[in-house]
Amino acid sequence: MSEARPPFPPFDLDSALAKVQAAEDAWNSRDPHRVSLAYTEDSVWRNREQFITGRPAIVEFLTAKWERELDYVLRKSLWCFRDNMIAVRFQYESHDHDGQWFRSYGNELWEFDENGLMRRREASINDVPISADERRLFGPRPENERGAGHDIPLQ
Repeated sequence: MSEARPPFPPFDLDSALAKVQAAEDAWNSRDPHRVSLAYTEDSVWRNREQFITGRPAIVEFLTAKWERELDYVLRKSLWCFRDNMIAVRFQYESHDHDGQWFRSYGNELWEFDENGLMRRREASINDVPISADERRLFGPRPENERGAGHDIPLQ
């Protein structure tokens, strides 16, 4: 029996927004195993300069990421969708072990299988050092903004 992760493609606006919010929630948990369950067993990623294939590699990658990127908080915004594909913009903030904060800006292209699992993820990400007083992401998205496709400011 195959795993299933609704909503399923083809996506409409509501199901695409729900998929984006579910991804944001999972990544904000900072639980590599939980996050990996949204991907096919043989999911292929391009994350910055890294190429990753399969759930064990995803767990390994995310474990190392969240050991480096402390107090990680993410916001995703739906860019567009079609059939079994979704594109998002995102920002996240984190700091390193020396206390330097960063805001990371990026775009992701997602492709899903018929069971709603992501089989491909392409991520382009840029990091900008910020001071602690420039932070704007503090914990999970407020309830009144969840799943509504709220945009995130560019600066």
